[in-house]
Order: sequence, then structure tokens, then C-alpha cells
Amino acid sequence: MVDEETGSGEWRGWRAATQAALYGSDGTGGFYRRSEGPAGHFRTSVHASPLYAEAVARLLCRVDEALGRPSSLDFVDMAAGRGELVTAVLAALPADVAARTRACAVEVADRPVGLAHRIEWLSEPPRQVTGLLFANEWLDNVPVEVAEVDSAGVARLVLVRDTGAERLGERVSGAEAEWLARWWPTAAEEGLRAEIGLPRDTAWASAVSCVEGGLAVAVDYAHTADARPPFGTLTGFREGRETAPVPDGSCDITAHVALDACAEAGATAIAAVAAAVPATAEEDAARALAGARLLTQRAALRALGITGARPPLALASTDPSAYVRALASAGEAAELIAPGGLGDFGWLLQPVGIPDPLDPEPETG
Repeated sequence: MVDEETGSGEWRGWRAATQAALYGSDGTGGFYRRSEGPAGHFRTSVHASPLYAEAVARLLCRVDEALGRPSSLDFVDMAAGRGELVTAVLAALPADVAARTRACAVEVADRPVGLAHRIEWLSEPPRQVTGLLFANEWLDNVPVEVAEVDSAGVARLVLVRDTGAERLGERVSGAEAEWLARWWPTAAEEGLRAEIGLPRDTAWASAVSCVEGGLAVAVDYAHTADARPPFGTLTGFREGRETAPVPDGSCDITAHVALDACAEAGATAIAAVAAAVPATAEEDAARALAGARLLTQRAALRALGITGARPPLALASTDPSAYVRALASAGEAAELIAPGGLGDFGWLLQPVGIPDPLDPEPETG
């Protein structure tokens, strides 16, 4: 419905507005259905360096070992864009692991022309995953409601038109109010804002529940309960630049993720799946290994062998070409783990029936 005086769309919550703007298919939105894909508007770790996919491939190999090298190993790439990560991970795997890997890309857009036939293109993850489910910058694009504290100290939903104009709506209530109280309580100070991450918790729990054995990983701009941003993080990206979030389909709309809330939702989902399936004492012990861990991308990638260390200067005289290649690689690695940049991304790891693959190896001898 369009307002005849202003030409603007109807007032609605940010969740509905973002859903239409990012994923709509009726000609009024659908940012993520465009041909250029996400890489045309913002830079992620996947696009920054092939080292990222190589690290994910090493993580998949660790999961493979922990699972006892199953005959079929799943790699599920959530919010796959145009298949850049899943393609690069397959290329980086050792031949014997690649031969056993079932690769799945989960994305709302149509399958890209030229994508390898062996990669399954799905609108939702497979219901049974044995391996690694990897969600790079997926949850920040799961639409959420925005709340703002009014002059009376009451948290109300923020309503928006497709021009980006806002006004306050009804009081936050029900499950959304419970989520705010549990995960993002705000002071009674006018203008404070929060993003209600309940839909992200639900989406993550649904994805994690598909993993019968292995590991689920979410990587995103994130914050935790001890450091919530007082005015929220809702923003937009267009053609490589940050911009105002306007829900008309012209830009990406994103907000940082309360990964600690997602972790609890994922753990609950894992426990629910386990409780519904009869198990032996040995299987119960294996399930008990499941736990969630939050860490920075910097720590995660270092655990996977990316350090950003410069090559020895002596290499410049013995093999100049190799030195230049190693120097370039070190620069790419440094970008992936940089404080204040990509290195500050949050990683949520939720193992299912295996030890945490990023735990330090036990000392021997």
C-alpha cells in the first residue's frame, strides 16, 4: 500500500520491511536476488583472500578426522552468495577428502551459471548433516525488529517506511519483550535502541538441529551481553560503502548479531534432538561433548594456521619470486586477522558429538 500524499509505503516493523527489501521477489525488493550478488556491495573474508577458504578446508578436515573419516562428509555453506566459498573450499581440500565431500550451497538467489555440478544448490540446509555447517555472514541478514525507548522509558517497536522514515509503534511485548529482558535490557533512557535477535536464534537453532554429527559455525559481526551497543547497529551497504538503511531493495540491510543468544538457542536445539533419539550410554557420552564456544576470528584463524607472519628476509635473496608471493600472502592473512577489522568478527562453534576442533592439541610425552 502506498501513501498517496508522500508516495511512501506503509508503516511496518523493520523485520517485515527488511525481509521484503532483501529477499522479496515481486519487483519491489530482492537485493539478494540480484545478479551481482553480495560481492558487488560489500567485502567479506571470503572475498578478501583465498586463505580464508583454505582455513575452512582445514577445519573441515579436522571435523572429518573427529568423525572417523565417514564415507560421505557434508560441507554446507549457508548464505552462499554466488558459491565463492564452497567452490574454494572444495579446491583446497586434499583429494581423498574432496572425493568424499558432499557440497551444499544454501541461498535464496538462483543457481549461478557455471557453478560446478557437484555442488547442490538449496533454499534451505539438508535435514541430515554429517560434517561442517558453516554460516559466514548469514545471521546478520536474518531480519529483526528494532526497539527504541520512548520519552516515558518504555521500549517500543520502531516502524519504518520504504524511504527509511521512522516512527515509534506499539510497546514491545510477549516473546520479544522476554528476549530483550534476557539478552539486551535497556535503561529507561529515551532514544536507546536494540535489535531483537529472536528470529536469528530461531534460524540458528533450526540450522544446528540439522547437524547429526560434526560442527556448526556462525561467523559474523557480533556483540555479547557485556558490551551491547546502546543505539543498536542497524546499517546499510551499497556499492562498497556504508549507507543509511533504506528498506527499498537498493542496499543491503544488516545488524550485528547477539551470538551469545544464538549459542544458547543452538545448545537447546542440540539437546532437544538428542533427547528425542534413543541412545546407548556410549552415544550419550558422545553427545555430552557438544558445547558452544565464542571466539574472535583472529583467534579462530590463528588456530587454523593463519598468522600473518612476514616471510624471512633471507628468502628475498635466495628466491625473490617466492618471497614476493609469501609477502603478499602475509598481507592477506594480516587483513583477515586485523584488530579493528575482519579479525574482530565473532565465531560461534557448536560441536555435535565431537570435541571442539579448535581446542589445542593435547601435549604428548
